[in-house]
Amino acid sequence: MTDPLDFEARAAELLPEQIRNYFATGAGSQATLREAASAWSAVRFRPRSLTDVSSTSVSTTAFGSPVQTPVLIAPMAQQLAAHPEGEVAMGVAAQATGSLIGVSTHTAVRFADIAATGCLWWFQVYLMRERGVTELLVRRAIEHGARAIVLTADMIALLPSAVNPRDWPDGPAKARHANLTADELRTAGTRGLQTDPSAGVDTIGWLREISGLPVLVKGVLRGDDAQRCVDAGAAGLVVSTHGGRRMGASISSASALPEIAAAVPDSVEIYADSGIRSAEHVAAALALGARAVFVGRPAIWALAAEGRPGVERLIAGWSAELRLVMMQLGVADLSGFGPDLIG
Repeated sequence: MTDPLDFEARAAELLPEQIRNYFATGAGSQATLREAASAWSAVRFRPRSLTDVSSTSVSTTAFGSPVQTPVLIAPMAQQLAAHPEGEVAMGVAAQATGSLIGVSTHTAVRFADIAATGCLWWFQVYLMRERGVTELLVRRAIEHGARAIVLTADMIALLPSAVNPRDWPDGPAKARHANLTADELRTAGTRGLQTDPSAGVDTIGWLREISGLPVLVKGVLRGDDAQRCVDAGAAGLVVSTHGGRRMGASISSASALPEIAAAVPDSVEIYADSGIRSAEHVAAALALGARAVFVGRPAIWALAAEGRPGVERLIAGWSAELRLVMMQLGVADLSGFGPDLIG
């Protein structure tokens, strides 16, 4: 069994306290963070009996691109703080396991270096006050092979945190915005790089127009918001609490997922994250309506503990364990997941 707690314990030994706390901490009261995994664990299954599971498959597609697993790697900033190869190691692991990675606007690794791994990757957009900077980054991401745009809608305002990378000593661990030049950063200024609190659903159409790529909206927790996003042109949704970093007392992704799945057409691709800690959790998300899941902290702990091999071991291990769960559920491939499996 691939237990992410093993990676977390090893990472805790290796990482400086401020970096360890940055990755581990949630927002506000941290209730959302504490309850995320238990919400997935509370899901109960209704297994099918006497179905042919002599051959199982965990492969699927993500906007038409084949992936060999529904366990995908979430976009995360400050990955160089976890490991000196950061997103490059994540990209190599994704390529090796047939997964994909999300790449943050705030990455300290160049798009070219990520693309050189040959991995499938999506660009996670934080819409900045200086809209031209966002457009510039989107166009550069496309030039280097990004296959979808993930608009982050859940981090408009951050609660004060005792753990902030801005307070870290200068160096690779603190670095961000590797895909902007010094002149571009200077021109935008600190305020121009801040997330734009005035952004509305019209942003979805704008991103689709300038990119020509599918646009997913990340951080949707309500069915009515899901409908608004789809009506505005979103091709996909990521049901997410940003790993408990959005606010301290929101509902969990596991709680929100069924409502959102019921609110939008089947053609809309739904993904989920926040609190996924096992293959059974992956199966729960698939049964509740997700096409695949993104994992954040488990991947960053694996990266910190063992580098690229650790991330590969996590993704491959969970994929193998998911096959066993599927056999127990009477599901031969991912198309067999549905709400009838939930008790």
